[in-house]
Amino acid sequence: MAHPLIRVEVKSQFLPDQSELERKVYAFTYTITLHNVGSIAAQLISRHWVIEDALGRRHEVRGLGAGGHQPLIAPGEMYRYINNCSLGTDSGTVHGSYFFVTEDGERFDVPIPMFVLDVNGDELTQARVLH
Repeated sequence: MAHPLIRVEVKSQFLPDQSELERKVYAFTYTITLHNVGSIAAQLISRHWVIEDALGRRHEVRGLGAGGHQPLIAPGEMYRYINNCSLGTDSGTVHGSYFFVTEDGERFDVPIPMFVLDVNGDELTQARVLH
């Protein structure tokens, strides 16, 4: 039996030129890379994100695909996309999950490990993942 396995990598960056600090709008970008390290192709069907600022204000996002696509990722391949979000504080956390279906019909969820968005974070380095 083939085994699905998707590894999630996240890199984030603060966007000072798109932020409005006097209005407490802090813009961030993050790059998601999904690596298929399993033995069967799997299609990303939907996503669920939970975004929380430093004051505990929470925003959930659900939708089809990711980055506007529902890619079929073959074993050994990857899919990468970039997205943006803004917070009302200078830091926050993001986590969630992706829903996949393998080419033989097996359904599975892939957790998105919690990572930190922070104005003092390193530019486009591996995001701090909270365990």
